[in-house]
Amino acid sequence: MTDEYTEMAAGPDCAAAPDNSKQTIGWREWVSLPGLGIEQLKAKVDTGARTSALHAFSVKEFVNADGETCVRFGVHPDQRTLEREIFCEAPVLDKRVVRDSGGHAQERFVIGIQMHIGPHIIPIELTLTDRDDMLFRMLIGRTAMAGNFTVDPSRSYLIGKKRRKKIKKKLSKSNRA
Repeated sequence: MTDEYTEMAAGPDCAAAPDNSKQTIGWREWVSLPGLGIEQLKAKVDTGARTSALHAFSVKEFVNADGETCVRFGVHPDQRTLEREIFCEAPVLDKRVVRDSGGHAQERFVIGIQMHIGPHIIPIELTLTDRDDMLFRMLIGRTAMAGNFTVDPSRSYLIGKKRRKKIKKKLSKSNRA
């Protein structure tokens, strides 16, 4: 009788309890894209975006020795600077017309890559677009999060950690004595 009452009281329009097996992430997280040689990148979690997007410049399509269509592009992985550049190559999965938040349509290359976020390795699709004017060089869209994560929009960096560069201390001659 209790189960029947609970079912009737909840009704069909009530939301289910959150799935505790999913990892909670914040509205921004540190990720890595080792397949592209990107060790760390600050990404914005964007539940409004269907597909994930990566900042790319100098995007050039080419055909590799195996006859596969690929794309070569550069990435500025650090926020607010164009100083560091990483050049990448990846097979093209698709070309899609994507609408940005302002409603502007743009045809973009789509690549497949593994994203590392905390202890998770997630295969995702990334569209390539110029995000130099945007604060975040990468957006994690809802298809990358589906089934894997829940988002707490009030928190940041819940599972991704910024990797600190190790600084080797040099001992002066006076310290060695």
